[in-house]
Amino acid sequence: MGKTLWFFLVFTCLLIPLAVADWNILKLQTQDGLKISLKNYCESWRMNVELHNIRDFQVVPEECTEYIGKYVKSTQYKVDSQRASEECLVYLSTSCNLKKDGLDAWIFDIDDTLLSTVPYYKNNLYGGKKLNVTSLEEWMRKGNAPALDHSLNLYNELKSRGVQIIMVTSRKEHLRSATIDNLVKVGYYGWTKIVFRDPANELVSVQKYKSDVRRQIINEGYRIWGIVGDQYSSIEGIPNPRRAFKLPNPMYYVA
Repeated sequence: MGKTLWFFLVFTCLLIPLAVADWNILKLQTQDGLKISLKNYCESWRMNVELHNIRDFQVVPEECTEYIGKYVKSTQYKVDSQRASEECLVYLSTSCNLKKDGLDAWIFDIDDTLLSTVPYYKNNLYGGKKLNVTSLEEWMRKGNAPALDHSLNLYNELKSRGVQIIMVTSRKEHLRSATIDNLVKVGYYGWTKIVFRDPANELVSVQKYKSDVRRQIINEGYRIWGIVGDQYSSIEGIPNPRRAFKLPNPMYYVA
């Protein structure tokens, strides 16, 4: 009898914090009194990240890490990404007067644009843990990031139309060799240029760094028809691209 009572008390103590955590979210209401579920809450958070209403977050909300993990492994994530790639090709086919003189260019980011970091973030609560740059770079040096299939297809289609592929990444220069090996291993070939971040510009924001690189590319005579990236810092800033396409990524934010 004593053991049974002890077990019951321990079990109850374990359940109470969970019940309180769920209660806090499941009983949330909007200003007009609309009751929302945990799924509603997390979907709204993810959507507002993509709309750029939520910015500068350092971690995914604790109550939403499971939801975000399911999303980035889901068919919906693939469909969302595929649609963005399809819109790139619609734009290219209808609005781009390609000269085919070797100066028509398209810029890609790398992480979560060409290569997926989902395997790394799987072990970090899909963004629920604060980023450890050293740990991330150690993972990158292994060169095992998989390709994002929709981006690989877009990459190859652009290349087949004579568009010059230029990659501009926030990865640092010391990751050049590992990154190139990784790209080639998963099927990316024949790019025109790949730009890594060197020590001279590590202290400026990612947006300024990438804007400065775009300016340099334009000064070299290239016409940048489009940019694809998973972060707004990759696609915003002056000089503005003719068109920019954002891929979904609710796991982290880079300014």
